[in-house]
Amino acid sequence: MAESKRHRDILNLLQQNGTLSIAELAGRLGVSFETVRRDLRPLADNHAIVRMHGAVALPSMLGEAPFERRLRDNPEAKKAIARELAATIRDGDSIMLDTGTTTSILARELLGHRRLTVITNSSDIARTLATSNENRVYMAGGELRSDNGAAFGSTAIEFISRFNVLHAVISVGAVSAGSGILDFDFEEAEFARTLLTRGDRRIAVTDHSKFNRSGLVKVCDFSDLTHLVTDGTPPPDIMSALESAGVTCLIASLT
Repeated sequence: MAESKRHRDILNLLQQNGTLSIAELAGRLGVSFETVRRDLRPLADNHAIVRMHGAVALPSMLGEAPFERRLRDNPEAKKAIARELAATIRDGDSIMLDTGTTTSILARELLGHRRLTVITNSSDIARTLATSNENRVYMAGGELRSDNGAAFGSTAIEFISRFNVLHAVISVGAVSAGSGILDFDFEEAEFARTLLTRGDRRIAVTDHSKFNRSGLVKVCDFSDLTHLVTDGTPPPDIMSALESAGVTCLIASLT
């Protein structure tokens, strides 16, 4: 691939996705970390991109939090996934949710439910569900991140470890047939891994764009899940791995 074409590909990916990690860019382009870093240098020197903490973005997108940008990625797919999962949750159920765009949309789909017990590290989810329909909402403590208003770290993990719930739901950064469920942030992966241990149903939610995507940090094996909810049939290798692990795959309809 000619260098100028790869530069265009990088800029197109950033335009479509907002902020991307170096690992994610390498996976999307099918090249090594070092190749991506080398390609990014002239773009950064020419101020076409901005580099920050292992990730890159377009300068025009820095005024908006990455979480807010991700809410606009595949919105119909995420709403369909949220509807599919919400239909399996009953009034009075207990549910634990990590922070993520799909789990935030799920919280909105749950506004029609009553008397839920909700445990989360997301201020957005807590705010959505705390004041409606006799719900009880518990929020993990700690410093809230500026981009997504969520708490991570040992305090948040210790807090959620006190609860056992019927539904434990995590959002997903990447899904790999060989590696399982992956993310791009160590603390987020650690929190999600602990969250899954607290539920009778252990559920991952992801739209189809995350399949066979590269991730930096492993969250869990497929065998740590009971369900995966998505908007399209996974590729054969992932579907085979899910079936071998005994995971029920729920496919949401977009219609």
